[in-house]
Amino acid sequence: MIFSTFIDGPDGRFGAYVAHPDAPNGAALVVIQEIFGVNDVMRQLADYYASQGYIAIVPDLFWRIEPGIDITDKTPEDMTRAFDLFGRFKPEEGIVDIQASIDFARTRSRKVGAVGYCLGGLLAYLTAAKTNIDASVSFYGVSIDTHQDQAGQIKRPLLLHVASEDTYVSKEAQVIIGDIAASNPLIRLSVYQGLDHAFARPGGEHYDADGATLANQRTSAFFKETLLS
Repeated sequence: MIFSTFIDGPDGRFGAYVAHPDAPNGAALVVIQEIFGVNDVMRQLADYYASQGYIAIVPDLFWRIEPGIDITDKTPEDMTRAFDLFGRFKPEEGIVDIQASIDFARTRSRKVGAVGYCLGGLLAYLTAAKTNIDASVSFYGVSIDTHQDQAGQIKRPLLLHVASEDTYVSKEAQVIIGDIAASNPLIRLSVYQGLDHAFARPGGEHYDADGATLANQRTSAFFKETLLS
């Protein structure tokens, strides 16, 4: 079983993987999934953040479609299924579940942050605008440019990691993301020149060790500043 707990949200109960730190730092992170569900990559990320002292919670955001999705980017069949799930997923429902996950985390932690990847990167941006999160980080979020109107709603710090050669985020979209960041002093933008989508996913086709290390270091410093200070 991939879930270690269940969260009661407004629309129903859904599973979540939770990684507990050996040395808690008093904060929690909602780790927001890619289009592959709560898979091994997401669970390892939760474990990684737990090693830094955070309670790390990965909610199952596809539960309305099918609970317990756990696939990879390694086969054409899984990729086809992942994009089908992405097409059927409703971000507004995901935000409801993320808020429920934040509420769950606040019963255990002083402050709560969010970090998301790909689809989760979009949701991390929307989380900054639509929930009571304390800080958010978005890794190569897709379709952020189509939600430019949400930038003014962001009242807590947000860090955006953008790959300059992202297959799924056009150059035109990147210009809009730059405009979004420039419009709100709470939004920080880091661009990774020459890197492609999912450059921080270990084992992925476009994984770049140097880029991943830099983005992770910036994320760690950002959360220390916004959640631990």
